[in-house]
Amino acid sequence: MTDSPRATLLRVHEVLCREHGCPIPWFSDRDPLSELVSALLSHRTRNADSARAYRQLRERFPTWEAVRDAPTDEVESALAPCTWPEQKAPRVQAVLRAIEEAVGALTLDALAERSVEDARAWLEALPGVGPKTSAAVLLFSRLRMPALPVDSHHHRVAQRLGIIPDTLAVGPSHAVLSAMLPEDWGAREVYDHHEALMLHGQRVCHYRQPACQRCAVLTECPFGKERVGVGTTVV
Repeated sequence: MTDSPRATLLRVHEVLCREHGCPIPWFSDRDPLSELVSALLSHRTRNADSARAYRQLRERFPTWEAVRDAPTDEVESALAPCTWPEQKAPRVQAVLRAIEEAVGALTLDALAERSVEDARAWLEALPGVGPKTSAAVLLFSRLRMPALPVDSHHHRVAQRLGIIPDTLAVGPSHAVLSAMLPEDWGAREVYDHHEALMLHGQRVCHYRQPACQRCAVLTECPFGKERVGVGTTVV
């Protein structure tokens, strides 16, 4: 009898958590609004470049109100290290204006009072905010709410393991993969799960030339076993 995708996911979680030393340190302690802007800048951009753009933005404009009210070309200049700064500058300003209009101030701290589902729906009503960004804001910021982001590495690993279908895109995979997580997992477990699968994708399960011979979860992976030969064992 074939195991369910959820059973595979949980076994993989245990192995990769041992492999990457869970609990994995939190990489961010930003307030949720700052995390939102950071996430918007990270779209299709290397982490080092989006981090540099975020630093330049904060150095040039002392408050989010100043970013909101600045000439768009000045915001674009600050975001030059990003891909598509000409799109991200007006989008960030539009998001800040939308938050001000809805909340009455430039803060997202009140999201802590909502359920994860309600908070994500509220965020995804903002311009340019999708499921990965909404989950990142809730999980990575100091809100520490158990929302699962799925980046391209995480998504690729889940597909190759057969946990989700090859035809399932990144966006819809958020709901499918989130539904497989244990209901009693808090932000710590959800964070470790995302980070462990992401790190595995970055370091072993590459898009091109995955290192299947040194994969800690090869015995769980139909894709890897086909590449290296059925019956291969991990040593």
